[in-house]
Amino acid sequence: MFASAGRCAAHPVAGPAVIVAATAAVGAVIWAGDPTTPGGHLPTCPTKALLGIVCPGCGSMRMIYSLMHGDLGAALHYNAVGVVALALLAWSFAAYCARLWTGRRRRTWQHWRYASTTILVVVVGWFVVRNIPVAPFLSLRV
Repeated sequence: MFASAGRCAAHPVAGPAVIVAATAAVGAVIWAGDPTTPGGHLPTCPTKALLGIVCPGCGSMRMIYSLMHGDLGAALHYNAVGVVALALLAWSFAAYCARLWTGRRRRTWQHWRYASTTILVVVVGWFVVRNIPVAPFLSLRV
């Protein structure tokens, strides 16, 4: 039994297939739940509900829902940094699959010298800017 599980895990399609299946399942839940409709079945952000502040991830489900419906403007409104993060994740997944299937290592954005520092600065900055209670920044709240 364990020998067959080891062969399945070593297969170059198994890992990406699991990731694609999990992503499709989450996408189906978001599609069916329609987070853009108030009072739906999907949960709200716990940070916003408990503390009353907008976290860097607030609006992500609505952003994903808008992207699945082809509305890039609404997706950027709900969470602009999340759209960029999804693009970086897609790039990373493509590089992972290419390395797995060809055996050649691909350099991606994670290998850049200041990638982790840049991500930290962007996320903290997004958190601060979204919570500034001044007129131009109030439009970033969702």
